Amino acid sequence: MEFCPKCGAVLIQKRKNYGCARCDYSTKEKLKIKTSEKIEEKSKVAVVKKEMNTLPLVVEKCKKCGNDKAYFWTSQTRAGDEAETKFFKCTKCNHTWREYR
Repeated sequence: MEFCPKCGAVLIQKRKNYGCARCDYSTKEKLKIKTSEKIEEKSKVAVVKKEMNTLPLVVEKCKKCGNDKAYFWTSQTRAGDEAETKFFKCTKCNHTWREYR
């Protein structure tokens, strides 16, 4: 990368030559512009699984097996000014469903 000797800005390619974007400096020399990037190995993302036995139990009828107990948790799945979504998971068949309000 080359810099302008007058103002220190990076020289950019104009129509036929290289010049400064800030001032009127230009050069007819061919400039070698090299770019490089260091790519670091990404660390693995830890996945936190919900322990179902620590979640509260509520009386909610499962649409799949008819069981009347389910684990319950909430999550903000839409915009912040909208109500959060309730999730339920049946204690018997592990069927999961949600309820919007």
